[in-house]
Parts: sequence; C-alpha cells; structure tokens
Amino acid sequence: MKQLLFILIFAGLTGFKPATNRHISGTVYDDNSQALPGAQVIITGGHQGTQTDIKGHYTIDVPEGKNTLTFSFIGFEPQTIKISKSNTLDVHLKASNKSLNEVVVVGYGVQHKKDVTGAVTSINSAAADKMYSAPIAGVVAGKSKRYSNKSVQMSSIQMMPSPPENTESYKGINENGFKTVTSEPLSTFSVDVDAASYSNVRRFINNGQLPPADAVRIEEMINYFHYNLVGPTNNEPVAIHTELSAAPWNSNHRLLRIGLKAKTIANDKLPASNLVFLIDVSGSMYEPNKLPLVQSSLKMLVNQLRPQDKVAIVVYAGAAGVVLPATSGDKKTTISNAIDNLQAGGSTAGGAGIKLAYKIAMENFMKGGNNRVMLATDGDFNVGASSDDDMEKLIEKERESGISLSVLGFGMGNYKDSKMETLADKGNGNYAYIDNITEARKTLISEFGGTLFTIAKDVKLQVEFNPGKVQAYRLLGYENRALNKEDFNNDKKDAGDMGSGHTVTAFYEIVPAGVKDDYSSSVDPLKYQKPKPVPYTSSSDEMLTIKFRYKQPTSSVSKMSHVEVYDKPVVLNSTSTDFRFAAAVAEFGMLLRDSQFKQHSTYDQAIKMARTAKGDDSEGYRAEFIKLAESAKLLNPNKALAADEER
Repeated sequence: MKQLLFILIFAGLTGFKPATNRHISGTVYDDNSQALPGAQVIITGGHQGTQTDIKGHYTIDVPEGKNTLTFSFIGFEPQTIKISKSNTLDVHLKASNKSLNEVVVVGYGVQHKKDVTGAVTSINSAAADKMYSAPIAGVVAGKSKRYSNKSVQMSSIQMMPSPPENTESYKGINENGFKTVTSEPLSTFSVDVDAASYSNVRRFINNGQLPPADAVRIEEMINYFHYNLVGPTNNEPVAIHTELSAAPWNSNHRLLRIGLKAKTIANDKLPASNLVFLIDVSGSMYEPNKLPLVQSSLKMLVNQLRPQDKVAIVVYAGAAGVVLPATSGDKKTTISNAIDNLQAGGSTAGGAGIKLAYKIAMENFMKGGNNRVMLATDGDFNVGASSDDDMEKLIEKERESGISLSVLGFGMGNYKDSKMETLADKGNGNYAYIDNITEARKTLISEFGGTLFTIAKDVKLQVEFNPGKVQAYRLLGYENRALNKEDFNNDKKDAGDMGSGHTVTAFYEIVPAGVKDDYSSSVDPLKYQKPKPVPYTSSSDEMLTIKFRYKQPTSSVSKMSHVEVYDKPVVLNSTSTDFRFAAAVAEFGMLLRDSQFKQHSTYDQAIKMARTAKGDDSEGYRAEFIKLAESAKLLNPNKALAADEER
C-alpha cells in the first residue's frame, strides 16, 4: 500500500508543470493619441483585470492558455486584441457613436443596460450588510495562528462570490446654504485634508456611472490636488494665504480662496513611527481590487520605512489576531512575507480588530514618535461593534491614548464610506480611498509625510464677515466639519489635523453688500423685542477677518493667528492657476451633486477653466481630472443642461 502511494505521489510530481504567466504591459490611447487613464484591461473570458494609471500605462499577468485582452473605456468602442510574441501591447481606442445610455461598465466588464437588473446608478444605502459563507478566515494557509486566545487551524480559502447587489453607503450631506451676515456673522469649521471622495468619484465615472450625490464631498475633491503655496516662516507650523475674485458661475458674487500650507519636514528628519497595520481579511475582501490591492499598497509603504520604525500586523475576520509582532523597518522581507501570506474568508469583526490594534500600538508606544493604526478595509463590519455610533464611541475613547487612526478604503459594491469617514474623523487621522495601485503610490509614497506625520492638530478656522461689505456668504463643502462658534476657543473640541507638507483649500462664495440676490434670506421683524442696532462702518476696506487656531502635535493648548482680507478682488483671468483650477473642481463637484447653488455652472465652463489652469502637471493628475470631467459630461442625464452647454 505504501509502495503504491509512493508511486502515485511520484507520478503526480513528475507530471506537474507549474503554471507560467506572461507579463504584458503597454499604454492605452484615444484616437488622438492622448493617454487614457482609468481604462479597463481584462483577460478575455475571465474576471482578472486592471486599470490604466495616470499616464495610460497598464501591466497585467496573463496565465498560460490565455492569449487575448479586452480594452474598454466609457465613450469608446471596446477592443479585444490577440497578444503577439511581444510582451508590449499598445492600444488606440476609437470614440463610440453608441449612446452612452445604452452601455454601462460594471466591475471589470461592459454590459448593456437591458442585461443589468436594477438601477445601476442608485445606491441602496439601507440594504443590510451581506454575510458570506466561507471557512474560517486564513492568514497563512496550513499554519496555526492565534485568534482571541484560541488556536485555530487555517483551512484553504474558497472562491468568494461578489455581493449580489450594491449595498454601498454614504453619510447624508445637507449642503451649506447662504448665511445672512447680519444674523450669522461668524462661520466656523474644522480643516479637512482627506481626499477619499475624489478617488471614489473617479472610480464611479471610470466605471460608467455618475456617483451618488452624497459620495461627492466638494472639499475632498478640491484638496485631492497639490497647490503651490509658500510654506510658513518664523518656525510656525502652517501659513495662511488668500485670493479674491469673481465667482465663475455668478459674476455678481465674489469667490474667496483660503489656502493653508503646512511645514514640510524631510523624510529622513521625521520622528520614528510605531505603526500597526490593521487589515480586514473577511470574505468581502476576497476580490482583486480589495485584499490583493491592500497587499501591494502596504508593501510599497514598507519600502519607505527606516530601521527606527516599527510595524505590527493585526488581522480580523470572524475574530481578530496578531499576524506579525512589532518588527523593525529594516526587516522588509519579514514584513512583506507576512503581508503576502494573508488570505480572505469569514465574517467581519471590525470592532474586535480595532481594539486589538490599539492594544498592540500601546504596548509599543513611542514617546514623541508617530503612533498610528492604519486600517485597510471596505468598511463592511457585521460582527460585534459595527454601527457608526458604536465605532465612533470606540475610537473617541482610544484616541485619548495619543494613537492616531488612518483609514485606507478599498473595493466597490459593499463599500461603507460612511463608516470609514467616521472612523478617520474621530481617530485624529486621515482617510483615503485607493482604487488602483497608482493611487496607492500617491497616498503612501508621494505624500508619505503628509499621510503619516502630524504637524498641527485640532486645526480650526473662524471667519468673521463685515456686514458693511458682505450681505451673505456660503462655505463650499465642509458640511461634516462644521463647528459651533463657541467651539473655536474650546481646546477640548476635536478638529482636523495637518500633516507634513499638506495644503488645504477652502472656498467662500460671497454676496457683496447692496447686490440684489435671491439667496439673502430674511425673516419678519420680532413682535416682542426690538433688535438692537449693531454699529458698523462701511467705509472700511476690510471684507472679513480669518482666525486660525491650532495645537502643536504634543500640546493640549492652542495658539491663534489671524489675517484680514480687503475688498479688492482681481479679475478671474488674473488669478493664480491654482485658484482657477480649484474653482473648476468646485464647479464640477456642484454639478455632480446637482447643487441647488450651482447657478450658471456648466461642464464646459469647468473643463475650459481647468484646461487653462493646468499649470505644472508633472504627475498628470490635473490632466486626468479634465478627462474625468469630459466623461461625466457624457454621462450627464440632464438633456436640457447638455443642450445648453452645446450653445
């Protein structure tokens, strides 16, 4: 019997031929030889695929036996091309004459609307979280790992099905309206350096859909881009800049840009890091744009680490466990191997994972260092503490320890943006959505210092408007960052943080005093008390005063500075390229939201302004935005608006 078994094993081994992959790369162009970022590239007849990066480049591993690739992009005819002997394959896509209303790009493929059940552009935020049946989640197949003080033997991981319906959820946004200065002269908010909304919106548009309105956070759209602002002097952590012109969508209104620039610290001068990678390995993370992308992204970050840095890895699925204890940054192979061995399966005990990650971070706490938990997930928690309120309370309690929480979001279909935004906001960290490896490089390499290292914390702005110059005003975006006026001087009130080299832009749309306008609301006079007249002078050139408050990273006491803005607008065409480009992004955001305050905004106007304000675009992000806006215009269902733009 043993002899027979040996013969069978030997025969199997000698007959085994390892699968070989071909590494195919190239660039996808339009018919004008312009690169197409975000184009879909799939192995024909399967689900394995990728997207082109900012410069239209792609790379894909093609298994033996497969010899054709299918290329597609919204507004263009898909092409299926046979792979030749060369490992380089460049493709030119032709613009499609087919109505975009007939075709929808779904996941890694293209379908006709008649083949898609349900409304593809709507998001069922009320749907219950989906559970996936699977063996216990594995970390390293065939090896025993400790989960919740119990030794569990990991089994092989089976193929997880995609969620059968779209259950993405987004926190509702009540858009900021115009405030009358005589009744509300103060506007107070916390700064926001998150940029998750833009990359998520990009994912929707590149997949042939307009995003739901609540996925569009205008301040995050604007702050995705780098702006050329001068850094602070006199050892201050942040510099303030202002610019005033006419609003592109209403020439009777002013548009004020407030720009903040954090001090930049060279990477080799940054304090040591104590990082805990908290990785969701539940069944919902099985898909190619989830756990495999998480692994590739975190390995890029590992390559940036120094010997003085430490990394631990915690995973969670049905329970939580430590995969890698705190390990110095020079042991890159050990850390990368631990990441490579992760596999997905099981339900999602997010609350237990967060608690364990904070515990590990506290055990390795570095005084004066960067102590941070980095959560990588699709946000689909369904075991233990999982509601937004539960998570908020958990994070608020843990952040007092001096450990920050940054959130990296991945995936689609069951993506829980509402939970991720809450976790990052309450955890004194930032929030990024990573839809491809290029975005991972931007977040974790190009913006390494800003992503991980805090320069100023609890950063707040309060603007006081002069009623002699301003009739009404509106803050564009920042709805989820609004503060009460008394919160500005309250050092116990949590606010946003700025990292090394970060820039922040905020726009106010201003109705000057004396301008006839439908947006300046009024109420009837009071019956039982006479309002006391407020003395002010209209002769002053001061339009408003900006107060800026922040804390040093290790301090609990804030400092304040202020700057006055005078009523001296410049012509729009004479403003900086950054002003005009950021205004174009804001206008685009209002159109995507179908804002009631979009006024005379059009896609054509936003695209034209962005083109003339592209400036130094060495990374190609601004060029990508222009193509994104062009695609969104084609997807726009409002025929009247489209016709108006054609005039």
